[in-house]
Amino acid sequence: MIISYLPKIIKILFMIIPFVLPVIWIMGAFVFYFKRERKRAPLSEFSDRPYTILIPCYNEEQTVEATIRSLDHLPLGKCEIIAINDGSRDKTQAVLEKLAMSRPHMRVINLVQNRGKAAALTLGAMASRYEFILCIDADSELDAEAPRFMLEHFRDEHIAGVTGNPRVKNRGTLVGRLQVGEFSALVGMIKRYHQTLGRLFALSGVLVMFRKSAIESIGYWDTDTVTEDVGISWKLQTSGWALKYEPKATCDVLMPDTLKGLWKQRLRWAQGGFEVVLKHGRSVLKSRDTGLRLILLEYIFSVTWAFLLPVTIGFAIFGKNLHDINIHYAILLTGVMSFMQFLVGLFLHGRYEKSSGLGFVAIWYPFAYWMINSFVLFVAIPKVLFGPKRQFSSWISPDRGGVTYAKDN
Repeated sequence: MIISYLPKIIKILFMIIPFVLPVIWIMGAFVFYFKRERKRAPLSEFSDRPYTILIPCYNEEQTVEATIRSLDHLPLGKCEIIAINDGSRDKTQAVLEKLAMSRPHMRVINLVQNRGKAAALTLGAMASRYEFILCIDADSELDAEAPRFMLEHFRDEHIAGVTGNPRVKNRGTLVGRLQVGEFSALVGMIKRYHQTLGRLFALSGVLVMFRKSAIESIGYWDTDTVTEDVGISWKLQTSGWALKYEPKATCDVLMPDTLKGLWKQRLRWAQGGFEVVLKHGRSVLKSRDTGLRLILLEYIFSVTWAFLLPVTIGFAIFGKNLHDINIHYAILLTGVMSFMQFLVGLFLHGRYEKSSGLGFVAIWYPFAYWMINSFVLFVAIPKVLFGPKRQFSSWISPDRGGVTYAKDN
């Protein structure tokens, strides 16, 4: 009996999810904009507090020098820099030591064996002198005012972490320009919506500031997940801490500019997200945390749609009820909502872009996002469920804007 209704159930879910979720994201993003973002009070003296900058590095000899030089405009008496070389196979350690010689406020921690970004960040945090810790990636360039915008949120003692607003630096390829559209029409919008709920699915590991006492209280980062930023986000929030999103805190970051690199990155993100949901999902459902429960429900809908896509295509090709699926209408509806997302994202997020650089090609990234998200989740979830468990999630050499990295064995 249920099987006979399966095509109709699939049709409803397949067509509704990519319509309802964007509508909710858009509404939540507008609430955040009008209540918290449009008018902001001037920065107080609290934003001048000292802080530590952590830069975990693995095979970053091509990018880390530009990252550290971008920090030279920060006030020397207000920050210290700790670079952690996590068992790099290239000349990263030599580059870091040379940079540290001319920067008395910079220290270098050298790990002989690669233990993963989470372990590197934990060691750096333990060695830090200050209560506030800014974590950035070794391929990013920080905006001068970003730390002050983030520090201001810590006036609230319940705030454990503040995430910033990464901007795609390399836009010379189609893949790069598409990701500009993603960060404008999706990442920023969804973070605004989640912040309206009072929670965040994930802090952006490329630009995030923590309260040291907060991460100490939860035992720092977990080393057994591939996305340490998602892991610590849920770990902090399920422990009663709050997180904030600050769109004015910006940095430029290199992103994959090949389809192969994009696939590897998104597969890792999908795998890490599912690992964290498996780890904390049950406790969230049992809690009274409405914000996290809604975010978890949204995630479940996204995963459902991801698995419905290949099933729907199968019905459309082999099923007898092709008219019940109406895949063409679903694709058209998704495309229309993608265009709306792009327009709203451009309105909310465009002010933080250095140049228009988006291009009309980026309009279609929200649509492409649903396709990419479906396929990576379809591969990542079985990998998590049936793959080997690990104690440490070591790094792999990334694909960032055509930069050549040392190869891993």
